[in-house]
Amino acid sequence: MSEWKARRFWTSATVAQAGDGWQVLLDGRPVRTPGKQPLILPGRALALAIAAEWDAQADAIDPQSMPLTRAANSALEKVAGQAGAVADMLCEYGATDLLCYRAAHPPQLAARQAAAWNPLLDWLAGQGARLVATQGVMPVAQDAAALAALRARLAALSPWELTALHDLVTLPGSLVLGLAVLDGRITADEAHALSRLDEDFQAEEWGRDDEAEAAAAGRRAAMQSAERLLTLLRAQAAPG
Repeated sequence: MSEWKARRFWTSATVAQAGDGWQVLLDGRPVRTPGKQPLILPGRALALAIAAEWDAQADAIDPQSMPLTRAANSALEKVAGQAGAVADMLCEYGATDLLCYRAAHPPQLAARQAAAWNPLLDWLAGQGARLVATQGVMPVAQDAAALAALRARLAALSPWELTALHDLVTLPGSLVLGLAVLDGRITADEAHALSRLDEDFQAEEWGRDDEAEAAAAGRRAAMQSAERLLTLLRAQAAPG
């Protein structure tokens, strides 16, 4: 028996202002979240991009092809009501950040990690949060003041920014990389590549695994979508 899928029931998707926000309309009817909340978006640029996702649907609706719609649902239904808890969770990645744990051997990998990751740790230190790097996997305690500075930075973000940052942190396993994308210092593609130094080094030595490569491509695509969400959040509303 084939799996039931929701079918397209509208002709066109448009956007309209709704108070201080924007909404997507399907043949004039506003889109709601899965929990039946009004899908009120913070800007016209994001509303247009989400409307384009709905317009691009064929006869059967494919939620996986609608990353911005799914992110908006998460922002409204999950993050908005518990932004503090989300910020706490993301801050924990700073306490065990990928960029702070270096290979002891081989020396070529250790050198590659230092050359790629040290500039980002130095950049973060310039933001008031100096994290300590170590060799091996044994936990290293990070300075409480540095973690407090990171937590304060996260507390200043909107639920929408936290939603985008979530994938930029959890997928590579690094708050440093996520914040660097948030600040425009690096791109999502660069963050993904920087998170895979060890995997790429091993692939150079032993060859690539198709299944692992496919999983990595999925993570990269999700990070690209999160970066696009940030870009749309910051875009100025087009006139008219």
